[in-house]
Amino acid sequence: MNFFKVGISRSAILYVFLAVIIGGLIGVVDAIFGRGLIYITEFRDGHALYLIPFLTLAGLLIVYLYKNFGKDSQKGMGLIFEAGNHGREDIPKRLVPLIVFSTWLSHLFGASVGREGVAVQIGGVIGHAIGKKLSAKEAKKILLITGMAAGFAGLFQTPIAATFFAIEILMLGKIEYRALIPALVGSYVASWTSNYLGLEKFSFAINTNIHLDPLVLLKLAIIAVCFGLVGRFFAESLAFMKATVAKRIANPYQRIILMGIVISIGLLFIHMDRYAGLGTNLIGLSFNGGHINGYDWILKLIFTVLSISAGFQGGEVTPLFAIGSTLGAALAMLFGLPVEFVAAAGYVSIFSAATNSYFGPIFIAAEVFGFGSVQYILPIMTIAYVLNGNSSIYAQEVLNLEV
Repeated sequence: MNFFKVGISRSAILYVFLAVIIGGLIGVVDAIFGRGLIYITEFRDGHALYLIPFLTLAGLLIVYLYKNFGKDSQKGMGLIFEAGNHGREDIPKRLVPLIVFSTWLSHLFGASVGREGVAVQIGGVIGHAIGKKLSAKEAKKILLITGMAAGFAGLFQTPIAATFFAIEILMLGKIEYRALIPALVGSYVASWTSNYLGLEKFSFAINTNIHLDPLVLLKLAIIAVCFGLVGRFFAESLAFMKATVAKRIANPYQRIILMGIVISIGLLFIHMDRYAGLGTNLIGLSFNGGHINGYDWILKLIFTVLSISAGFQGGEVTPLFAIGSTLGAALAMLFGLPVEFVAAAGYVSIFSAATNSYFGPIFIAAEVFGFGSVQYILPIMTIAYVLNGNSSIYAQEVLNLEV
C-alpha cells in the first residue's frame, strides 16, 4: 500500500517538519522576550517613581528607531495581515529586534501595553520567512499562520487556543484547514520550548460549583452583556483614538511627547503605577482575593488605549485579560456571585469581544481555567461575542464571510 495515498501528502509531512523547527525557534525567542519582560516589570515596580517620569523620553527613542531603522516595521500587525491576505512578499526581519526592544522599553518606563501582539509578529516573521523558501503557493500562508500560533503559544503556553486564534484573526469566517495541523504542532513545540527555558504559564483552577437558579442566570446574562459592550467599547475606542490623534497630532514625535506626559502624570498620581505595564498585578488580585476597585477596569482601559495610540509598543491581549478579570470581580461583588468564576468569565469574554474571535477564547478558558470551566463560561462568552458588532482591535482583519 502506498503510504501517500491514504491522505497524507509529502507537502503535509514537510509542513509538520517545518512546524517543529518554527516552534522551536519561536519558543526560544518567546522565552527570551517573556523572561525579559518579567525582569523589567519587577525592576519597574521597585523603582516606579524614578522611571515613569521618563516615559516620554523612552517614547521619543522608540519613534526615532522606527522612523530611521524600521522601514515598514511601524505597520506592526498590519504587515502580518498584508502578508496573509494580500500576498505581501516581504516582512522586514528587522521588525523582530525593533519590536522586542521597543516593547521592553515601553514596559520599563510604565506604558500600559501588553505582549501578545509582539509574540504574534515575531512568529509571523519567522514563519513567513521560512515559507518563502518553498515553491508551493500556499506555503507562505500556512507557515505564517503556524508562526503566529507558535508566537502566541510560546508566550501564553495555551497551544490549542493559539492555533484557533491565529487562524481566526487572519481568516475570519473561513477555517484554513491546511494550516491546522502545522499550527498545532508549532504551537505545542513553542509552548514546550519556552516552558523548558523557564517561562511559566498562568493557570487558575476555578470553583464551578454554582447553583444556577433563574435569578443567578439572569445576573449572569446581565454580566455577559456588560462584557460584550466593554469589549466592543475597547476595540472601538482604540480605533477612534488612533485615528484622532494621528490626524490632530500628525508629527509622531509631538504625539508621543504630549501623550507620554499625560500618561506618566496619570500613572504617578493615580495609585502609583497600578495601571502600568501588562496588568498582571490586577489579574493576580482578581483571582487571589486582593482588593479590586470598582473603577480599576476602566482606568486600565483608558491607560491602554492612550499608550497604544501614542505609539508605545506592545500588545493588547494581556491588558484585555486584566480589564476582563477586574470588571468580572467588581460585577461579582455587586451581584453577590463567586468572584473567581465571574473574573474568569470576564477574562475570556472581553478578550473574545474585543478581538472578534470565538474558538480561540473557548480554549483559553479550557487551558487556563480547566476544561470543566468551559460549559459554564461558554454561554457568557457567547453573549459577549454576539454583542461585539464585528468590532476588533485588529483593524486590518479581513472579514471573509464565505462558508
